[in-house]
Amino acid sequence: MNLRVVLVEPMYEGNVGSVARAMKNFGFHDLVLVNPCKIEDFGRAMASHARDVLQMSRSFSTLQEALEGVNLVVGTTGKRLEEQQHHLRLHLRAPCLTPAQLAEKLKGKDGEVALLLGREDCGLCSEELATCDLLVSIPSSRKYPIMNLSHAAAILFYELSPVENGSLDLASRETLLLLQERSKELLQEVSYPEHKQEFTVLMLRRIFGRAELTEREARTLLGVIKNLRWRASAPLKNSLESRPKQDTET
Repeated sequence: MNLRVVLVEPMYEGNVGSVARAMKNFGFHDLVLVNPCKIEDFGRAMASHARDVLQMSRSFSTLQEALEGVNLVVGTTGKRLEEQQHHLRLHLRAPCLTPAQLAEKLKGKDGEVALLLGREDCGLCSEELATCDLLVSIPSSRKYPIMNLSHAAAILFYELSPVENGSLDLASRETLLLLQERSKELLQEVSYPEHKQEFTVLMLRRIFGRAELTEREARTLLGVIKNLRWRASAPLKNSLESRPKQDTET
């Protein structure tokens, strides 16, 4: 499968090298770093025979740049979301997929998948998790659920390595982002409660992600939203047109 491994602000060069080694162990090579630590001799030593993965890696200053061109964004977390605050459980869609469930979900799809791995001390922040279409979590011990970055990466790569591309083309990231933006505009135009709009858009993003929309399906939804927005504004337009001419010109 076309997997882009994105390390978000990794703190230790040894972990970066170890992730590169695990990637090569399971046949992956596309490594992207967001504001990484400096990679020197120790990082290259930990990569061992995967130094070529490090050399081919790309670095960006923002997550948005790192995700350019991908079709699906998968975030990783060691947090037990079912134990978090009620609103987080509702809108982050707990429980997360296991690595095996993620692999099964991606079978037969054609597109580029970004796998986000967060910082060693705190993982991905809430804003970064909110950009993800799917969330995956390794079912580790509740007594100590947080794993070393490279260890967690190796488990994920192991589960994802047998997944092969299929004929079902995933929608582009640009189309999905447009779909989310148009959904937000629709909520605003129908006077959906303002304090609920942000989380509702987040829930829609999760739904779109789990649905793994094709480009045609996403474009069809855009057409539906366009017509709904037109119909929602039609009564106002008709009311303005029915008013006396002198009123409409004032």
